[in-house]
Amino acid sequence: MQLYNKLSSDERSRILDSSNQKRITLSFYKYANINDPKKIRDELFIFWDSIGVLGRIYIAKEGINAQLSLPEVNLEIFIDYLNSISFLNKVRINIALKHETKSFLKLKIKVRDKIVADGLNDDSFDVTKKGIHLNAKEFNKLMNEKNTIVLDMRNHYESEIGHFKNAFCPDVDTFRDSLDTIEDKLKDHKEDKNLLMYCTGGIRCEKASAYFKYKGFKNVFQLEGGIIEYARQVKNKQLENNFIGKNFVFDNRRVEKISNDIIAKCHQCGAPFDIHTNCANDACHLLFIQCNKCKIKMKNCCSYDCVEISRMSYKMQKDLRKGKKNKNDIFKKGRTNNITTFKK
Repeated sequence: MQLYNKLSSDERSRILDSSNQKRITLSFYKYANINDPKKIRDELFIFWDSIGVLGRIYIAKEGINAQLSLPEVNLEIFIDYLNSISFLNKVRINIALKHETKSFLKLKIKVRDKIVADGLNDDSFDVTKKGIHLNAKEFNKLMNEKNTIVLDMRNHYESEIGHFKNAFCPDVDTFRDSLDTIEDKLKDHKEDKNLLMYCTGGIRCEKASAYFKYKGFKNVFQLEGGIIEYARQVKNKQLENNFIGKNFVFDNRRVEKISNDIIAKCHQCGAPFDIHTNCANDACHLLFIQCNKCKIKMKNCCSYDCVEISRMSYKMQKDLRKGKKNKNDIFKKGRTNNITTFKK
């Protein structure tokens, strides 16, 4: 019985190249009490692998968080299977705005302590006592009220390329840091301000809204389905779009375009650009914004040191990495002094 991937990314890529099947990218999450995450994990892997699902899924005792793709012809089978699982019956699914054959190259289902890393003691508050969910039309209306503060619950590298107009975007590297930053900034407005939160697909707001209510904030709201669903409703219902730029997504697509605005810059030359890349040196693998010209000039690397390493043979690179940590702190997502920059 196969419970883990047996194909490399390159092997899977070749298979996808030769396939004529259209694939759909989607995501969903659900907070629930799961007694045996490992059992659920194995059951999901067996069935999803059989219908061509690829993606990154985290399961914990607190629920499930999934980003994945699958052949379009199997979508109905996939949804029927979800509905057959009690805690996933009629779970809201976020369908991506654009689809790529290679948004994912492996099926990875991992058991974790939490489905979102938050650093919180969950016993201290009830995650089910969440904020009020708003659709795109309701979100637009509330964000224009003078006593509303729009809060971006994502990290700096996400909001750097796109965010809602006039939103407070915490300059943080982690979700946990954003909770502390926001609480400190708004501690004097627990009763007189509307906290209007949003994130990529809704999962971070789900926990953040419960956390802020536990902390004493009275008026807590969240965008249901996150930016992904907001963009879909704006398009389908001809609503005003208050999101500027692109939405960062956690798969090989990197972004979804929500508006035509480019609000970010290449981290190397400063030219207007808003698509992240990973440094080609696997010992670095820093995520940063690199325009097409710098990509060619720097061989998809963040520094000249990484260019030299990436030119070495695979064996030499592997030997060089033995016993060493990543050269850059990859979780800083471009905030490092090691990036080679050019004056314009």
